[in-house]
Amino acid sequence: MELEKHSLVKDLPEHHHTIRHLKMNDAHFAKLFDSYHEVESEVRDLENRNSPVKDDYIESLKVRRVHLKDELLGMIQKTEKAL
Repeated sequence: MELEKHSLVKDLPEHHHTIRHLKMNDAHFAKLFDSYHEVESEVRDLENRNSPVKDDYIESLKVRRVHLKDELLGMIQKTEKAL
């Protein structure tokens, strides 16, 4: 069973213009955005393969994904407030 992707744009569709703007104009945001999607991809791959991996490792990836998403959302909201 294929698990749902947690694409930032899919999860936050109301912010897609701001996300695009920040990806193109803020190197730090772009780096965090890429890191978020790398972690998301790794979590999805591990869960889809159902490969033997320690639960602690997957949970640590999920926690990292949440922290990255929170940081990205904070940057998005700060940018939108400034406009």
